[in-house]
Amino acid sequence: MEKIRVFLRWMSIDPRHPEIAQAQYNELKTQIPSLYALLMVNAIAVAYTHYDVAPVYLTVGVLVPMLILTSIRMVAWIRARHVTLGPEDAIRKMRQTVILGSVMAVIYISWSLSLDGYGGPEERGHVALFIAITVIGCIFCLMNLPQAAFAVMFIVTVPYLVYYIGQDQDVYFAIAMNIFLVCLVVMQVLISGYRGFCKLVQSQSDLAAKQKETERLNAENARLAQTDALTDLPNRRYFFNRLETLIANLEGNETKFAVGVVDLDRFKPINDTYGHQLGDQLLMEVGSRLQKLGAERNIEVCRLGGDEFGFLYQGNTDEAAGTGQAICDLITEPYKIGDLTLTVGASCGIAVYPEAGKSAHALFDRSDYALYNSKTTSRGHTTVYSEEHEARIRSERAIETALQKADLDTEFQVYFQPVVSLPDQSVVGFEALARWHSPVLKNVPPDRFIAVAERTGQINRLTMSLFDKAVRQIKELPGDLSLSFNLSAQDITSAVTVHALLDAIERHGVNPRLITFEITETSVIGSYEVAEECLQTLRGAGVKLALDDFGTGYSSLGYLHRLPIDCVKVDRSFVAGIHEPVASGVITSIINLCRSMEMLCVVEGVEDRTQLELLSALRCNLVQGYHFAPPLPFDRIMESARANGTVEGLSLSSADGMEELRLSSA
Repeated sequence: MEKIRVFLRWMSIDPRHPEIAQAQYNELKTQIPSLYALLMVNAIAVAYTHYDVAPVYLTVGVLVPMLILTSIRMVAWIRARHVTLGPEDAIRKMRQTVILGSVMAVIYISWSLSLDGYGGPEERGHVALFIAITVIGCIFCLMNLPQAAFAVMFIVTVPYLVYYIGQDQDVYFAIAMNIFLVCLVVMQVLISGYRGFCKLVQSQSDLAAKQKETERLNAENARLAQTDALTDLPNRRYFFNRLETLIANLEGNETKFAVGVVDLDRFKPINDTYGHQLGDQLLMEVGSRLQKLGAERNIEVCRLGGDEFGFLYQGNTDEAAGTGQAICDLITEPYKIGDLTLTVGASCGIAVYPEAGKSAHALFDRSDYALYNSKTTSRGHTTVYSEEHEARIRSERAIETALQKADLDTEFQVYFQPVVSLPDQSVVGFEALARWHSPVLKNVPPDRFIAVAERTGQINRLTMSLFDKAVRQIKELPGDLSLSFNLSAQDITSAVTVHALLDAIERHGVNPRLITFEITETSVIGSYEVAEECLQTLRGAGVKLALDDFGTGYSSLGYLHRLPIDCVKVDRSFVAGIHEPVASGVITSIINLCRSMEMLCVVEGVEDRTQLELLSALRCNLVQGYHFAPPLPFDRIMESARANGTVEGLSLSSADGMEELRLSSA
């Protein structure tokens, strides 16, 4: 019974191997039209030889409907050559073919045997030949559908054999038996070939499946290689590949698009305070928001690394700035992570193709420059790169080139601005300020060349040259004068630079307690842990540390507790508005705070006598500003000291000629 069930399942076209069924059908589309053509030609030939001996209804009347039916089937299969069926439709079509093939076999064998009773040996021999060559031809034409071939062979040869057994004619019985045996051998060969066909199809299917899996894995690997593992956004590699592709596709036409770079504000303190794990969670939340916004606005958002993101905007470039600001505003909304509610800011820079550049490097560089402009002048907002930025970049590149070639010893000078003690108005020290006179660019403002030196990694070399010169010169002045010297973020995060500064102090034989290094809170924010370690090293060597521009940052009070600060320098912006109650109150609070924490307090930006009198009334002890003296070259200060007549004196006239300062010998 099991074998019968297997045979019946095989005859009904086993659907468990759809790829084989589809391959069978594709082969049959080219073979079955030939089968029908063979049937019609052979049938017409038999009808022709029997036309004079058999009734007309057999040679013509029955034949014509047979030929019409056969022609219809042949045309249907010819048309099917241009139709691609799926596995299920192919199986259904082949099941129909088995049934229709069996019906056609019944019709043709019945018709041919009905003609066998007419005519002589020649006509009867023709019928036997017709049956033999037709059934063998049909079997070969159906070799890719052995179910139909088997049905046709069985339907044709068995009745043929039985018919001649009943006729009791040995010759025709032998012919029928011979045909039956030949068909069995042909079927055996066909089945063997079909098995080979199935194996070939199966191996091709397996190979195609492996290739598809390989392609899938390659595509997945490519996706992973261009996807940020933390945020699931496209990564830096994808961003630049996509940018280069866009440029290549748009080259030569007038289509524009925008490149944006977004950097988080205040992320570093959160990361340092709560740990990298929470920082990663915050970045994941930011990435999730940007992913949704990108889908809504049809922009491609990528994570470029750290807390920096990039986007490609292909809409109306006049609206690019609005899109950048929408990103910044979205990032600024509070985040709920565990029990904490956190907020970060974001600044954005945008460059538009092709105005800002025609290469990926140029567009990114200029969007990054626009971002830098946002972070320095309009934090939390979006800046679109413009011609003004282009001019500034060219200027900065000229500064960068000149700085790389500069002779630091001859081109750079140290200017000194006195720090004045109240109420006696004596000079107790100087702040060292850098000045650069380039033979190519002439006088370059400090805020320009220092920023370039920091960006290009030349600031440490410049710091050491200027500090060495400042220490050497201050030592020549009479008395124990303090020296204040500004350090950049790169200086206070470089252990090499810190040790070099201490070596210079020791080499010149200067008391470390007379040296004050000024830092800003923004210089510490970037890498607090490293900066704190370097500052502790300086503090441990005996030098003092001052927090510059105090009151302008968002976390100044926190840094007074966390860092080894000895002195606070009040930003000049408060002195400019000292007549206003708010500014006056701020200065008073800072002075009292420093007094309670036993810190020195220096108020910068004293420009006139009225400001000085108000500060004196607030019991301010140390001041600095143009009211006493602008930053002066060392030669001018030395000349003034000598002109005073004693090595203990220094005469500096104030800007309005009202003050006379003396050098303190304390």
